[in-house]
Amino acid sequence: MTERTTITEDSVPGLPVGVKLRFDKQRDQWVILAPERLFVLDSIALEIVKRCDGKASVGEIVNDLAGTFEAPRDVILKDVGALLQDLADKRILAA
Repeated sequence: MTERTTITEDSVPGLPVGVKLRFDKQRDQWVILAPERLFVLDSIALEIVKRCDGKASVGEIVNDLAGTFEAPRDVILKDVGALLQDLADKRILAA
């Protein structure tokens, strides 16, 4: 069994091999395509996942989102951390 990936502010998230962020024309929305799975993203999740490029840390992503949306950093960190941990637990995000 594989050890659970824990997302922290220092984690550098990215999509693993075989997982893609794509715009689905038939659904007219953004999705994450993974082997035998599809995840539909709402606008908030899309803004977060778009920034998971394997280069920026969670802290950097949070800073960018807090500045872009003029929202409190601590609130953004909590929400981003929860989403990224959920995606990591489903093995559609690597860190």
